[in-house]
Amino acid sequence: MNERPSATPVSRRHALGGAAGVGLGLPLLAACGGDEGGSTASDPTPEVAPGEPLTTTADVPVGGGVILAEEKVVVTQPSEGEFKAWSNVCTHQGCALESVTAEGIRCPCHGSVFDVATGEPLSGPANSALAELPLTVEGDSITLA
Repeated sequence: MNERPSATPVSRRHALGGAAGVGLGLPLLAACGGDEGGSTASDPTPEVAPGEPLTTTADVPVGGGVILAEEKVVVTQPSEGEFKAWSNVCTHQGCALESVTAEGIRCPCHGSVFDVATGEPLSGPANSALAELPLTVEGDSITLA
């Protein structure tokens, strides 16, 4: 027959020490939810009206892009003459995206990187694409549609 081991009484010191350990661990678990130096912009709705100019084609480098923080929009030019617009809000924890580099669109909070052509995550904890925004290019002016 299998016998259950007898229960060992827990002293008050051990019980309180364990509770303190849990209390110390909670901030570490919550750290992924914080902004860790980046700004939080959890609402992905752009702060610009459709038809209002965002930027010019000359300001968006081929193979890269620009972050329009106040408007909550990222504009990229994956290839010559092809422009895309994305929400400036990371799909992982809602942080504002910080920069567009040769590797992609970067989130400063947890290191997610998104593709400039598709908005799909290339690395990091984010596992869903950035919200694509419709845009219009007329002459050298880029606006949201």
